[in-house]
Amino acid sequence: MTLHLNRRRFLQVGSLASASLMLPRFLKAMEQGNMVPPGNKVLVVVQLSGGNDGLNTVIPYRNDIYYKLRPQLGIKRENALALNDELGIHPSLDAFKSFYDDGALGVLNSVGYPNPNRSHFRSMDIWQSASDAEEHWSTGWLGRYLDVQCKDCGKPTQALEIDDTLSLAMKGDDVKGLALTDPNRLFGASNARYFRELLERQHADEHQNVGYLYKTMAETMSSAAYIQQQFKTYKSRESYPNSELGRNMKTIAELIMTDINTSVYYVSHGSFDTHVGQEGQQKRLFTQLNDALKVFVSDLKKNHRFQDVLVMTFSEFGRRVGQNASGGTDHGTANNMFLIGGGLKEKGVLNEGPDLHHLQDGDLQYKVDFKSVYATLLKKWLGADDRMILKKEYEHLTFI
Repeated sequence: MTLHLNRRRFLQVGSLASASLMLPRFLKAMEQGNMVPPGNKVLVVVQLSGGNDGLNTVIPYRNDIYYKLRPQLGIKRENALALNDELGIHPSLDAFKSFYDDGALGVLNSVGYPNPNRSHFRSMDIWQSASDAEEHWSTGWLGRYLDVQCKDCGKPTQALEIDDTLSLAMKGDDVKGLALTDPNRLFGASNARYFRELLERQHADEHQNVGYLYKTMAETMSSAAYIQQQFKTYKSRESYPNSELGRNMKTIAELIMTDINTSVYYVSHGSFDTHVGQEGQQKRLFTQLNDALKVFVSDLKKNHRFQDVLVMTFSEFGRRVGQNASGGTDHGTANNMFLIGGGLKEKGVLNEGPDLHHLQDGDLQYKVDFKSVYATLLKKWLGADDRMILKKEYEHLTFI
């Protein structure tokens, strides 16, 4: 068989290389022993896609306005898991209540940004890029973190997204994170017969990028067996739930335990777009979130890594305060965020609960700019120049 790499075949191979063989640098980094010492700070971002309803997440269970505007949808007082005298947590998040009781949970209320946008796509872009509402940026806040921290790294392993595609949040001008779902797939994909034969018979081609493509395949094939062995060095003994999020959190835990030089992991869960039938959908998604993070935290604790890992949850917006006629809620504005970790300086409910007495057009008003949360994480947790990354100076919070 002639293995001349014509234009059509080049494009086919190029697509495969970009889709499933994007990890050679990732593999080579580990092959070279480029690992971080114990104590490396890790940030795990959990994106609650679709606009989670914050009022039924952290519940103002003593507020009559809440029940007046949500006569059917409001969580009953006796079912809310009390955090303090005013606020409780959704009954499906009992592990979060345990984190709270153990001093490992921080709750930020009324987080948002000025001039909020109710479009899923636009508001998600704002959160992922950390731009102002009137600005449109093509890079993400974690991608710019990579630009600043990894100019001479030569490998994109500092930020990994457990997904098939890379989010805007992870894209920098010069450096981008990597998206992957199952690192073990790489071994099988890179050892396909066609690619082995192609490398054995490589030759000059009219396309200048073919040389790079050959190099990419060669690096992948040379490293795939090694990475397969590395993942065997830590296999979690915990029983993670067999949900997509459960599998993804297990992957993250197993990567963390290998002590590779990854500082940021990014994962999504949803969809929380609950215009209809919110009660059942949110309960199902919260159960998956709760069960996955319960095992994840246990895994970290048993391996003495919980002090060094911080989990942050966010959603692109909250929901309207009043329920709609379809047993759900429509797009809103401000929302809450969870912070989970053994290294929190301040724990529990970190600020006042949602203010239902001063709504704006039926929506909550934000009190905390989400970019202040980012600035705090970048500066105090990841040790980065938050002002350069966010292109503006924001207040640093005191939870770490």
